[in-house]
Amino acid sequence: MRILLTNDDGIDAEGLRALRRACLNAGHRIWVVAPDRERSGSGHAITLNSPLYVDEVDFADGGPIGYAVSGTPADCAKLGIRAICDEPPELVLSGINRGPNLGTDVFYSGTVSAAIEAVILGVPAIALSLAGYDDLDYSYAADYALRLAALVEERGVPEHALLNVNFPAVDGRRILGTAVTRLGERRYQNVFERRLDADARAYYCLLEESLEHRDEPATDVWAIGRNMVSLTPVHIDLTNHGLIQTLVPWARELSR
Repeated sequence: MRILLTNDDGIDAEGLRALRRACLNAGHRIWVVAPDRERSGSGHAITLNSPLYVDEVDFADGGPIGYAVSGTPADCAKLGIRAICDEPPELVLSGINRGPNLGTDVFYSGTVSAAIEAVILGVPAIALSLAGYDDLDYSYAADYALRLAALVEERGVPEHALLNVNFPAVDGRRILGTAVTRLGERRYQNVFERRLDADARAYYCLLEESLEHRDEPATDVWAIGRNMVSLTPVHIDLTNHGLIQTLVPWARELSR
């Protein structure tokens, strides 16, 4: 299978390299196109009217080189698919991210945005995240990603959809299966601190965020809290179809 690998943690990230090793061991043809530094929280930003620099990266195992890009994760997916890959990739794997991408995280996540960009360009994609930050073992997530990739290759996924996968940050033997979920609700309580620079010019710093979430059944947040892999289908059509008929009378009034 031809697989493009990318992420938002940067080309040196342990999760990306674990996924790369697993793909090579399984005999897949891969390309690695990832940011040259961490780009977490970059969302779906793309680089316009500025150059994108690409540097080749040699990996210690002597396998195929990688490409470190000066842009965002979405840039990496777009550049990989449209310019770097000498054959069309059959799948994009984005991750394995350090930290979860649950609920509303998908709007901020570079990991998810790279997968979304792939889907926009017509390539099936899976976003992969490990819901922890310290002493992480990516081996279970990497193996799972390949098993899921095989299912996608065999059965496909609907057009304009991607799979957002989150893994509990526990030993694989403690994982209690997979739950097919919907996006949950996670709300960040942002705190901004006003500071002054050396020229007495005011600026603001976003400090550590407190987090609130609702533990509703069948959500990705709920699954991770129960040591289950969360498998969430995400559709790039953001239209609230249930609200269309409600707004029809509004449109009539506004058209008078």
